[in-house]
Amino acid sequence: MSAPQVEKKTIKQIKNDALQLSKALAVPTFWLTDWLLYVIDKPALSLLTEENYPLTDSELAQFNAGIEQMQQGTPLAYLTGSQAFWSLDFRVNKHTLIPRPDTEILVEQALDWIKAQAPDNSPKRLLDLGTGTGCIAISLAHELKPSNWQVVAVDLSTEALKVARHNAAANNTTVEFIKSSWYEQLSREADKRFDIIVSNPPYIDESDKHLQGLKAEPISALSAANKGLADIEHIVEQAPNYLQGAGLLAIEHGFEQGAAVRDLFNKAGFESVATVQDYGGNDRVTLGQLS
Repeated sequence: MSAPQVEKKTIKQIKNDALQLSKALAVPTFWLTDWLLYVIDKPALSLLTEENYPLTDSELAQFNAGIEQMQQGTPLAYLTGSQAFWSLDFRVNKHTLIPRPDTEILVEQALDWIKAQAPDNSPKRLLDLGTGTGCIAISLAHELKPSNWQVVAVDLSTEALKVARHNAAANNTTVEFIKSSWYEQLSREADKRFDIIVSNPPYIDESDKHLQGLKAEPISALSAANKGLADIEHIVEQAPNYLQGAGLLAIEHGFEQGAAVRDLFNKAGFESVATVQDYGGNDRVTLGQLS
C-alpha cells in the first residue's frame, strides 16, 4: 500500500496564515510574504497572480526553517542576506547592523547641506565613521557621482568592511574603506581634512533592557557607555581636528538624546546646531557647522 500523499501548501494558504502567524512571531506580516517570495524566487505580483502555486517539498522545508529562525529572533534581512536602503540594495550579515529607514534622514541632511553650499569645483572630502554595511557612505557616493567628492568610510570590524566593499562594488560606487577605531588611523594634516563627517554610531544605553532580547545583530554596534553617549561624545569632541573650517558634522542618535547631543556640539565649538526629526516625529539627527 503506497504512503498517503502530503497535501501541498500553496501561496494562497500561506498568505491566509500570514497575519495570525506574524502576530504569534511578533514580526511584521510582510516578513512572511517577503520570505515566501525569496524562497520560491518569484516577483511580488505572483502573490496575486499565482495564488494556487504549490510549494515544492524543498521550498516548504526552507520556508518553515526560516519561520523557526524568525521565532528565535533572526530578522528577515539576515535570512535573505540583503536589505533595501536609499533605493539601493545592501548585503547584510551577522557582522553588520541592518540599515533602518530612519538613517536615510542622515543621508538627506548631508545632501541638503551640500546643495545649499555655493558651487565650488575644488576637491571635497566626506567621512563616514562606523560604516557597517556602508549604506550611508555608499548612498552618498551614489548621489554625488560624478563629482569632485571623495568619500571615505571607516570601521573597526574587518568582517563589516568586507561587506561594505562588496556593497560599494555592487552599487557601482567608489568609496575608500579604512580599518580604524573612529579617527585613529586618519591624518590631521590640513590637506587631509574633511568637509563633512557623518556617523551612525552605537547610541543605546548599555543597561537598556531591550538589548537582552537582541539575538542577531552585533551588540557592539548598538550600545555604548555613558547612557549611550560615549561614542558620540568622542566623535564630536575630536571632529574639529579632522574637519575643514565651516565643515559639517551630522550624527544619528536616540530619540531621547537630542538635547544632550546638541550640548556636546555646542561645547565643541559648533554653530547652527540643530536636531532633525525622523519619519516618526522623533529626534534622530543632530548637525552643526564648525565655526
